[in-house]
Amino acid sequence: MNGCGSSLSKEMVDSGDEPHVLAVDDNLLDRTLVEKLLKKSSCKVTTAENAARALEFLGLNLDNNQRNNSVSKVNMIITDYCMPGMTGYELLKKIKESSILREIPVVIMSSDNSPSRVNQCLEEGAQMFMLKPLKQSDVTKLKGHLMNWRS
Repeated sequence: MNGCGSSLSKEMVDSGDEPHVLAVDDNLLDRTLVEKLLKKSSCKVTTAENAARALEFLGLNLDNNQRNNSVSKVNMIITDYCMPGMTGYELLKKIKESSILREIPVVIMSSDNSPSRVNQCLEEGAQMFMLKPLKQSDVTKLKGHLMNWRS
């Protein structure tokens, strides 16, 4: 822990039709920006400062890819690509390897949009690759896709 406390915020109330998005980014400014943009678009948002905390929130045990008793329902995961420890790409792979979580759409964000990185993520199952910093128009496009993915 870094003395700032945990930035994993669990909002477990039933949100009705409001899509629930898990936003994962090690950079506080980027994470806060994504959270504000998503909330402005009427999304319920839970944030995590790294991939391990995201997996913990999702209830995925890192050792055996099985969910523990804590079940957290999200409609989409948006994650930074480049993070210390486990990258967003590795998080994507863990999610897609899980029989329970693999259907959750994962969006990767990065400030580097090299074609090889984009293709690698899309081939592994990412729904979309977005360039950072995100803008409101990006989130509006995301929300439109999210509604299609949910139906």
